Amino acid sequence: MYKTKPDQSTLLPTGIAYIVSNEAAERFSYYGMRAILVVFMTQYLLNESGQRDVMSDNEAQGYFHLFVSSVYFMPLLGALLADGVLGKYRTIILLSSLYCLGHFALAIDNTRMGLLLGQALIAIGAGGIKACVSAHIGDQFGAGNQHLMSKVYSWFYFAINLGAFSAMLIIPWLLEHYGASVAFAVPGLLMLLATIIFWSGRYRFVHVPPAGINFIKEMCSQVGLKCLAKLGVIYAFIAVFWALFDQTGSSWIVQAQKMDRVVFGIELLPSQIQAANPLLIMLLVPFFSYFVYPLLSRILTLTPLTKMKIGLFITVIAFAIPSVLQMQLDERLTPSIVWQLIAYILLTSAEVMVSITCLEFSYTQAPKTMKSFIMAFYYLSVAVGNLFTSAVNFFIHNPDGTSKLSGASYYWFFTGLMLITSVLFIFISRRYQENVRVNT
Repeated sequence: MYKTKPDQSTLLPTGIAYIVSNEAAERFSYYGMRAILVVFMTQYLLNESGQRDVMSDNEAQGYFHLFVSSVYFMPLLGALLADGVLGKYRTIILLSSLYCLGHFALAIDNTRMGLLLGQALIAIGAGGIKACVSAHIGDQFGAGNQHLMSKVYSWFYFAINLGAFSAMLIIPWLLEHYGASVAFAVPGLLMLLATIIFWSGRYRFVHVPPAGINFIKEMCSQVGLKCLAKLGVIYAFIAVFWALFDQTGSSWIVQAQKMDRVVFGIELLPSQIQAANPLLIMLLVPFFSYFVYPLLSRILTLTPLTKMKIGLFITVIAFAIPSVLQMQLDERLTPSIVWQLIAYILLTSAEVMVSITCLEFSYTQAPKTMKSFIMAFYYLSVAVGNLFTSAVNFFIHNPDGTSKLSGASYYWFFTGLMLITSVLFIFISRRYQENVRVNT
């Protein structure tokens, strides 16, 4: 029999280890595949005859962000299935199977058709389970161990980045030395492992039954609609953060290809630079939790919205650095990749203050029967941000492969957009009344 209620305990829930281990393996599979997408589309893509059929930089960046946007739209599907029909556990198992098939489609077929099929299946799988897994963690806690939730979410984020860090170093190396088929197959095997780990913990989890029609009623109730409206205001601004942040997987890689990538005597591959982000997350999450936040709390009232405001302004500074670097590249200089790594430190600090804060804040604000749906609603901010970046890249892409917004002007456009957003967020957040709900 599955458990349907949390244990009356002050200790860590028994199912947490399975969820966190599953997340590490699943994130290896996703970020490993994602790390090489732009390089694959611009250097390895084939046509039906087996000849190279690669994309321009702007075209590849456009498709990359369209894919990421699709991934983050799919949590709505997963949430509707989990909260309304199947429950979180069955939804995760079902969609994880499609996820595995998507990886293997990319490994078998290196043409645009294989790319489309693989990305479609991965978007459904990776996106569909995303909100469910995040909410599934919260379901494991009762009144006795509620105080441990914040730290578990931090370690959950740590597991995400441990898997991502490993993948971003290993998978680009496999692509360089063994080709696209092997590089896409390995993440598929890790996703299969993640599914098996999750299945093996089924009797340790708390399985919250789906709410069925009650989920729809609560979502359309005054409380549900008010919650969606209030959070929607916040998410509209957070979307701009994601429009910039996820360019570490696209425009920052394109930029890194032209830079001096030697660090401590080792020349890194362009797509391996992304590994700086998950490595920094593993270092900065405990640093912020135990040092930065307690220090800031002595100076000001450190609410979730205050953390987000600070994070948005740090993002402006972080994106200004590649803007300056691109100006140097436009002048045919060759700056060191170390400067981009400094930008990663700032951008990752912003991620800690914006993303982790907003993730936990979203769960605490959600009515009990809408946990997965509210998580999915949060992920829409990631989808909208990436959809905007995708639209910009397709718009500026000329038929001859040139760009309407070339060189440093591309980076300064997004830096200016982030500055305007950060200033507006200060005024909007003053009108936003934080009515923190405590749900178990």
